[in-house]
Amino acid sequence: MFEQSENIEWIAPYEGFAYREQTIVVESSEQKRALEVCGIDPSIFGDVVDPSFFIGLAIHAGVESGITAEGNVNMVQSLVQHAPMRLDEEIRVTGNVTTVEEVPRGQAVTSEVWFTGPDGETAITAKRTSLRPDPAKIGARGAGAKPAPVVEDVAVLTKLSDVAMTPARVTGYRSDGNAIHYDMKAANAGGFRAPIIGGGMGVHYLAAAIWQKHAPTALDLDIYFRRPVFWDDELAVMVDDRSGAWTAICLAKEGKVATEARINHFA
Repeated sequence: MFEQSENIEWIAPYEGFAYREQTIVVESSEQKRALEVCGIDPSIFGDVVDPSFFIGLAIHAGVESGITAEGNVNMVQSLVQHAPMRLDEEIRVTGNVTTVEEVPRGQAVTSEVWFTGPDGETAITAKRTSLRPDPAKIGARGAGAKPAPVVEDVAVLTKLSDVAMTPARVTGYRSDGNAIHYDMKAANAGGFRAPIIGGGMGVHYLAAAIWQKHAPTALDLDIYFRRPVFWDDELAVMVDDRSGAWTAICLAKEGKVATEARINHFA
């Protein structure tokens, strides 16, 4: 699923840069492997691709087009499933860089990637803003405007499950493309005490909880990566269901939100 071309010529992202069109396949064997490493039952998704994978696949589309992921940190992710994508089917990938903003810690880069199925219709739209750190600005604070919190008080949420991160789990999930997810020196150089999980890995736990309860065919999430999740963190999956419907879901650690998602819609 993440076969990288050799001899990629890296470029600095710029507004309007168009990704090279690609064709990929999410193999059922790879989804099974990755979810089992996370401790998630793959049967929850049946023959449908867990949409969390499209976070990493969108990043990989940029990598294949010459934008390195090394050292980059996810901040905000919009993930819209217009229709389910099936495992083992060809998927066409297109995308571009929409904005590049200078921020105190480097650059905030926003991109949008579209995944199209065999019927020619866009099934997944993945829009992402990530921090591209400037090595000369390590220690600086600030990465642009901070969106308002989705979950203001973890204590009012309902806990669905506990999740224990381990170095073996994090490195076993996916250990290429960005060394801050598996190498202590790289993580420390990026300002982290230890390797951190990739954003998509954390979202698997949120998606699994949604699918286990609702199994939607369409889904619209705004995802915010508030705090890093380290490879040895203890987490809880929690949902805001106070209105009788699921309006938000998050990964919490030590009573604070690490990754949270506003559930705009599912059906």
